[in-house]
Amino acid sequence: MNKNNKDSMSKESVLLSREKLVTAREKAVDLRENAVNLRESEADLRERRIHAAETIQAASDEHMMMLQQANASLIIATIEAQKLAEQVQMAKDQLDHLVHHDALTDLPNRILLNDRLAQAIALACREGEQLAVMFMDLDGFKYINDSLGHGIGDQLLLSVAQCMASCVRHSDTISRQGGDEFVLVLHSIERAEDAAFSAQKILEALALPHRIDQHDLHISVSIGISIYPDDGRDAETLIKNADTAMYYAKENGRNNYKFFEQNMNTLAVERQAIEANLRRALERQEFVLYYQPKVNLHNGAIVGVEALIRWQHPELGLLLPKQFVLIAEDCGLILPIGRWVLREACLQARIWQQAGLPPITIAVNTSALEFRDKTFLENIRATLKDACLESRYLQLELTESVLMRDADTADSVLHELAELGVNLAIDDFGTGYSSLSYLRQFPIDTLKIDQSFVNQMISNPDDATIVSAVISMGKSLKKQVVAEGVETSEQSAFLQVQRCDEGQGYYFGRPMAAEAFAALLQTGVALPF
Repeated sequence: MNKNNKDSMSKESVLLSREKLVTAREKAVDLRENAVNLRESEADLRERRIHAAETIQAASDEHMMMLQQANASLIIATIEAQKLAEQVQMAKDQLDHLVHHDALTDLPNRILLNDRLAQAIALACREGEQLAVMFMDLDGFKYINDSLGHGIGDQLLLSVAQCMASCVRHSDTISRQGGDEFVLVLHSIERAEDAAFSAQKILEALALPHRIDQHDLHISVSIGISIYPDDGRDAETLIKNADTAMYYAKENGRNNYKFFEQNMNTLAVERQAIEANLRRALERQEFVLYYQPKVNLHNGAIVGVEALIRWQHPELGLLLPKQFVLIAEDCGLILPIGRWVLREACLQARIWQQAGLPPITIAVNTSALEFRDKTFLENIRATLKDACLESRYLQLELTESVLMRDADTADSVLHELAELGVNLAIDDFGTGYSSLSYLRQFPIDTLKIDQSFVNQMISNPDDATIVSAVISMGKSLKKQVVAEGVETSEQSAFLQVQRCDEGQGYYFGRPMAAEAFAALLQTGVALPF
């Protein structure tokens, strides 16, 4: 092989080696690029994995949070549902309480009373025991309610309810029936006297004044009592009979109690008949006034007269006040009847004067309802003006209980009457309140000694002492003193010795028609003198 060929082969070998080197280098470059790309892909893959993991974790956290929130909401909803259920139950309990209790006093009402009384009767029947039902009605509550307002009346009812509740056992049931009526069930009594003891306890407790809105209010109660099983074997009968006995207590002076008796049912029927006719008596002009003289005990001169209402009943004949006045008060008719009496009495007094008879004072009884009526003073003025009668010839007779139910209001009204010139007298003096301080407070002109003392003063030294004391006290206070119910010469003589000013009663003259009294007044002297 020649040199040229060797050189040529050497050059080709070098070129080949260079190409391989370049190729190797290019492969190396490709490998490096592939390695870089692989690393980038791995990094990208790692990032994607991390992101995916983070996304999954976030989703898991969000799901967990949603679950926690849902759980919390469920717990809250459960709690709210429980609260709502408790509120619903509380509302049901309150509604049930309202259905069975009086809204004002919170005492059991008719519904609960009937239920408890039925249970008490069933128990008494099984055990062979007695129980008592007491029906109680406040005396004169309507007058206080009408004159001082329903707000004062409600407070008084609440005070009365609390007072009654304090007088009975926890096992007993005291209920307000509505208005001023209460019913007491005395469980498991051994004898009727137990009911009488409870009734007396209530009477004494209520006799104390009730301090209501700066008023010292006095209230009493009439109580009727029925006993199981003698007076009834079911709740309705026992309550009805106790109610009947209560009316009998009212008609016998009030502020007392009466046990039910079978003959009271007859009286109840008569009472209903009287009430029905009483509502038409005024328009039918069935009322008439009778007049009873008052005399000077030292010379027998007639110095005054008391106007007394009578009812000429179309079927029952001439009825006395005790047979219908209390019924008139209970059914709200005493106000128009009282106004009629006042007007008729004033007109009659003026007629006597115009006939030339000696002018005397005419006395008219004033009920609590009239005295507390807002138009009372206005009516007095108008009546005197219409009758053309001077006020000094009119005397208003009021009982101690009327004045003391609300002493502050009474004081104001009495002073206005005194300024008007009307004479004021305390009727039935000595039978009411023990405190005599009102005699200094009120402008009273006359004290009328109650006939219950006068009737017995000759035979009973205690009554004689009371009459003497009242006369002495009246003179010390510069009051006129009149003795009611004088029926014998011995009584008249005793009163003269005690220097009593005036007397009134059958001994000097029974209540008589206007014409008969005019004839007596013409003489100027009562018959016994």
